[in-house]
Amino acid sequence: MFEKDRLEEIERKRKEWEEGTLRQSLERFGVTESPQKFYTPLDIENHDFLEAVGFPGEYPFTADVYPTAVPTLALMGAAPTELVRAGMYSGYGTAEDTRDYYNYMRSIGRPGGPNIAFDLPTQCGYDSDHPTARGEGGKVGVAVDTLRDMEVIYEAFVGDNDLDKIASNFTINAPCNVILTMYFALAEKRGIPPDRLRGTPQNDILKEFVAHGTYIFPPKPSMRMVRDTITYCTEHAPLMNTISICGYHMREAGATGPQAVAFTFANAIAYAQLAMDAGLDADTFLPRFTFLSFGGSMEFFEEIALQRAARRMWAKIAKERLGAKNPRCWILRQAAAGHIGEVSKTVQRPLNNFIRAVIGGVASSLSGGGPFTGFPYDEPLGLGHSLEGWQLNIDAMRVLMHEAKLCEVADPLAGSYYVESLTDQMEQEAWKELEKIDALGGAVAAIERGYMQQEITKSAYRFQQEVERREKVVVGVNRFTGEHELEVTTTRLVEHPYDPVKRAQAEEKQIANLDRVKRERDNEKVNACLMHLEEAARDEKVNLIPIILEAVKEYTSLGEICGVLRDVFGEYQAYEAL
Repeated sequence: MFEKDRLEEIERKRKEWEEGTLRQSLERFGVTESPQKFYTPLDIENHDFLEAVGFPGEYPFTADVYPTAVPTLALMGAAPTELVRAGMYSGYGTAEDTRDYYNYMRSIGRPGGPNIAFDLPTQCGYDSDHPTARGEGGKVGVAVDTLRDMEVIYEAFVGDNDLDKIASNFTINAPCNVILTMYFALAEKRGIPPDRLRGTPQNDILKEFVAHGTYIFPPKPSMRMVRDTITYCTEHAPLMNTISICGYHMREAGATGPQAVAFTFANAIAYAQLAMDAGLDADTFLPRFTFLSFGGSMEFFEEIALQRAARRMWAKIAKERLGAKNPRCWILRQAAAGHIGEVSKTVQRPLNNFIRAVIGGVASSLSGGGPFTGFPYDEPLGLGHSLEGWQLNIDAMRVLMHEAKLCEVADPLAGSYYVESLTDQMEQEAWKELEKIDALGGAVAAIERGYMQQEITKSAYRFQQEVERREKVVVGVNRFTGEHELEVTTTRLVEHPYDPVKRAQAEEKQIANLDRVKRERDNEKVNACLMHLEEAARDEKVNLIPIILEAVKEYTSLGEICGVLRDVFGEYQAYEAL
C-alpha cells in the first residue's frame, strides 16, 4: 500500500502524462483515444497483499492452492510423486474397442487410469437397443449397458494397473450412480474393497440442466441421487471424489467468465447443503469436491485474473459460508488453471488452434495450473484427437516448462497493478451474479425458473453478434480470410487411434452383446432387483446406491434401472422451466 501523499503525487503525474505526452502522441496519429490502458497504484489503492493474495497454499489461495508446484509438475513427469491420476478423456465404440484403445495407448507410453467418455445413450440412461438410442451407439463415447461392459473395458487394467493402483474418471451425470456401482461391483469381483478405490465421477447434474442437456430426472430427485453419492462414498469409498463441478460446460455454452464462476459456486453450495442436510459435516465431504475448471476464452489476462479470483472466492465460501474448518476444504481442486476453452478453437484453419493452445498453456502456467495446453488442434474436426495433435500439445507443454521455465515461479503476476485490479473486478462481478442466485432461492430454484439458462443464452447471443459484426476478431473466421491466405496442415504419420470402421460397426455389435447378456443372466433375480428399486425410490430417505449395486451385480442394465427411476421420478422437460 502507498501512503496517501504518494498516491496524490502519482495521480497528479498521471494527469500530466495524459494531458501532455499521451495527448501529443494521439494527435500525432490522428486518434482521440488510446487502444491501450495503463495501470498504476491508483487502480489498487486499498490492496493488502496478505488479505488479497497471501502465500501459495495458504488462505485465501489467490496465488495457488499448493505451496509448491510438485503436484502440477508430476502430471508432466517432471517431479517424483505418489499421486495417482486418471489419463485424458477418451472412449468410443464398444467396450472391446475402448479396452483395445487403452492397451494401445499404454504400449506407446501413455499411462494413467481411464477417463471414460460415454456415448449419448449411456449418458441419457438408455440401453443400446432402445429405439431412442439408434444411430448414437458408440459415437461420442463408449457404450456401457451392463456390468459386462465395465468388465471388458477394465481388462486393460490389471496387475500393476489394477483398480486399487489407478484412478478412474467417469464423465457422466444423470446415471452416475449406476456407473459408479458397476465400478464397485467390478472391484468386489476382483477382491478389492471400495475404500481402496480412487477416482472422480462427474456427477454435476445441475450443470446439465443449465448448459449440457444430458439430464433425465427433474432437479429434486436428481439432487437426491447426488446426495446418495456423497453420503455413500464418504462412508464406504472415502478416497473417491464424489463430484466434479463444471464451469467448463457453462462457458462452452456461452457463459462469461464471472457467470461461469458464480453459477458453478452456486451449484457447489447447493451440493454442499445437500450433504449437510443429510447430517454430514463440511469437513468430512468437502475435501472430495473437485471442479472441472471454468473453461476459457482467448482473453489472456482475464483468464488469469478469473482463476485467481475464483480461488479466493471458493476459499471464502467454504470457510465462511459452509463453515469448513479444515484448510483442505478451502482449496479449489481442479486439474488446470487459466486456459482457453475448446469453444475458442475453429474448424477453419485448424492448425491455428495449436497457437491458441500454447497461449492457453502460458496463461495456465501464470495462474497456478502448470503449462496445460488443453486438447489438440484437431478437437473441432471430430471425435478423438490425432496422435500428431497430441504430440504437438505434449511438446508445447514440455517447452513451456523446461525451456521457457514458466513453472519456476508461483503467481508471477501477483502485485501487477493491472492483474490485481482485474482480479478484483472478476471477483466483484462473480459475487454480484451469485447474490442474484441467492436472492432467487439458490441454484435449484434459479434453474427451475430458467434464470441461469437464460443468462447464458443472452451471453452466447451477444458473443455471436460481436463475431458477426467483426467487433470480436477470430483469425481465419471473420478476418484474414483472403484468397492468398494458406490452409496449413500437419503430416499424418500414424493411423487415428479411434478406428472409424470399428466405430461404424459399434452399435450393432453392442446390441448383440447386450442381447446375449439379457439371455444368459438370471432374469428372475433381475426383476426382483427392479421391483426392490422401485419400492425404495418412492421413499426419499432411502439411499439407492446399495440397491442399485445389487441390481448391477445381476447384470441389470443401465437402461432398465433408469427406466424404473423414470417411472417413479418422472422426466425433466426443459421447456417447463423456460
